[in-house]
Amino acid sequence: MNYIGSKNKLTDFIINSITENVGDLSNKVYAEIFGGTGIVARNLKTRVRKVIANDFEFYSYVLLRNYIGNHKEIKFDSFFQNLNKLQGVKGFIYKNYCKSGHGERNYFSDENGKKIDAIRTIIEELKHNKKINENSYFYLLASLLEAADKVANTASVYGAYLKKLKRTALKPLEFTPAIFETNDNSHEVYMEDSNKLINRIEGDILYLDPPYNHRQYGANYHLLNTIALYDNFIPYGKTGMREYQRSKYCVKRNVAEEFEELIKRSKFDYIFLSYNNEGLIPFEQIKNIMSKYGKYSVDISENYQRFKADRDENRNYSAKKTTEYLHILKK
Repeated sequence: MNYIGSKNKLTDFIINSITENVGDLSNKVYAEIFGGTGIVARNLKTRVRKVIANDFEFYSYVLLRNYIGNHKEIKFDSFFQNLNKLQGVKGFIYKNYCKSGHGERNYFSDENGKKIDAIRTIIEELKHNKKINENSYFYLLASLLEAADKVANTASVYGAYLKKLKRTALKPLEFTPAIFETNDNSHEVYMEDSNKLINRIEGDILYLDPPYNHRQYGANYHLLNTIALYDNFIPYGKTGMREYQRSKYCVKRNVAEEFEELIKRSKFDYIFLSYNNEGLIPFEQIKNIMSKYGKYSVDISENYQRFKADRDENRNYSAKKTTEYLHILKK
């Protein structure tokens, strides 16, 4: 997924820094409590004893519950083939987020919107009729979210849709498995406020990747939450928004206090914080806060290209480089 703040390109840098500072990871408990798509946790899942993953957005919880929570093989190959052959239905997504349904909103092609509705309805029926267990439910749901995201008619986030269907949005939705790493260890996945969860978890390594700026993830990814929840509500505004949770990490007047509380309450030997030079908390303030609670250091990545909207559509594209800091605290 093309995701705001994704650490996909920085994963090697982050994991190398963790390994250099902590040493052997095989018996360590690793926590990632601003999970997002969980890309770092997914890469560490088979290298540590246990992963604790969290995010308070439901779509993110679905992804984490599959990629981290599932650790034993699920065989559903023929099932995916059958669902790909489903005839679309004029359900909630089609009626509210496709041009022929709502008359204006253009998040998906009509056919893809109907296909999302058909697959989502079947997944919920299977769960309701107890034909699949919880592990399979989140496996299928994560697979649908990723399939829908690939054909969304947006400039990468769901705060707005494009007026005309772009090339990738014209392609038919392909429902493919969201394949996860298997291992013998069980893991924990939560959907909570990180500052509350921190009081109940402990371990060896805590990785923090909070929002850097004012962008609220609940607004930017509202449609993924809607597909995941598939609840009955009245979308509002031009973009069909839903009510969403607001993070204090996206509010300048709250963020430093919220961050320090998290550091102070954490019961982990090592804390690693990803934060770039455009964040709401200045570099020196982060350094001063973390230094109060142990030995502080910092690793600096090479400059990398900031999050961009869809380059092919030539919208909001920025080639500006940012500097990613990995702040390190040994408590």
